[in-house]
Amino acid sequence: MYAASREALAATRATLRSSLDASGSDVAPLAGAVGSELFAVVDLLDKQRPLRVALSDPSTDPTGRARLADAVFGGKVSAATLATVSRAVSRQWSSNRDLLDSLERLGREALLKSAEAQYQLDSVEDELFRFSRIVAANPELEQALSNRTSEPAAKQDLLRRLLYGKVTAVTEALVQQAIGRLRGAPADALEDVSRLAAESRDRAVAVVTSASELTEGQRSRLAQTLERIYGKPVIVHAEVDPELISGLVVRVGDEVIDGSGAGRLAQLRRNLR
Repeated sequence: MYAASREALAATRATLRSSLDASGSDVAPLAGAVGSELFAVVDLLDKQRPLRVALSDPSTDPTGRARLADAVFGGKVSAATLATVSRAVSRQWSSNRDLLDSLERLGREALLKSAEAQYQLDSVEDELFRFSRIVAANPELEQALSNRTSEPAAKQDLLRRLLYGKVTAVTEALVQQAIGRLRGAPADALEDVSRLAAESRDRAVAVVTSASELTEGQRSRLAQTLERIYGKPVIVHAEVDPELISGLVVRVGDEVIDGSGAGRLAQLRRNLR
């Protein structure tokens, strides 16, 4: 995102947070509703290019764009959602794609706020990550979710059957939205939302792949080491891959620390060439 879009996102987020904070003890249901409504707004703008362009055209009057948003969405969404969308379209964005992506992100943040108010944020983050790993390990499921020729309703029904009664309502809503507006691999999209849940608590996520299963003591010591490196609490998600031979690979965001036997052998091969 360029500076203009970053500033627009920050201003729109401030409007959303102000609306949610003003709701007091009713924040959980309101945040959940706002999240779902923002997703619906994004879906509509994805489909309606003329409206999307009209609401993000930097050459038009910002007040006029806000009035258009009020005319289109007024009476159809909550006051908090309308205020958020109106603030968004009145700002300057580097591209109309940034506008949609930012409304999508704020929808996710609102749902995560709902989970936090219900003391479910830890569960949501863990459920999202675990489901991302299930998808990554199941090529048939990943293909079904990434197939662009499939009807959206078919994917939604598949996800409902897989998730209903097994995860929180917030997790299911986030998964449905991430897969419904998919760009890239399904597992990566789900992991991105899981990371956002961790970041909302100012935590980093470490995906640790080891040759054999880590003990609780090893996980705890690893988390403490990573916390010292990154200066914040770190959530450790552990996976097992016997092909690593020994040791482990740690991934935090875009950073990868490869201390595996397979990694050392690969490095040795490169050095011998």
